[in-house]
Amino acid sequence: MFKNPLRVLTASVLLAASAHAAAGGWVYKPLEIEGELVEEVGPASRCLSKFGGTISGHGNSALMGKVVFIGTDCITPIGPLFNFSGGKFIVMTTSGDQIYANYSGQFVPTGQGTQYVFSGATFQVTGGTGKYAKITGGGVLSGGEDMATGKGTIKLVGRVLYKDK
Repeated sequence: MFKNPLRVLTASVLLAASAHAAAGGWVYKPLEIEGELVEEVGPASRCLSKFGGTISGHGNSALMGKVVFIGTDCITPIGPLFNFSGGKFIVMTTSGDQIYANYSGQFVPTGQGTQYVFSGATFQVTGGTGKYAKITGGGVLSGGEDMATGKGTIKLVGRVLYKDK
């Protein structure tokens, strides 16, 4: 006699719980940020090589909308190549939410003047603020830079996991 109402109640509770979890649960989404940057290089006492860079720029992301970013890294010249390591990156949305990431890789010459491109460059998301407070993930960096002017492009492509509020 109580089986049918109990089943209906159980199904209703489970349905409500799953709807609540879906509305405010963890989501796994692609992350792509594409933009323009300017890098200034010079002495950096924080680096073992005593040489580093500071990056600033702006771009767009399907996940985050318009963004601005800043970053710092350490640079080690090895012949015509430049290894960059210890990179720290902050991406900020127009609402003020931020994503933090570490990055590393290499700049290699293209053979066209002072043009270089990223090679083997990756990023690892380490956290954030606001909507992205507990974000994790990572991916690949691509792009390039004119080493004479410091102007270039950057593209981050990866996946992230965060709690959708």
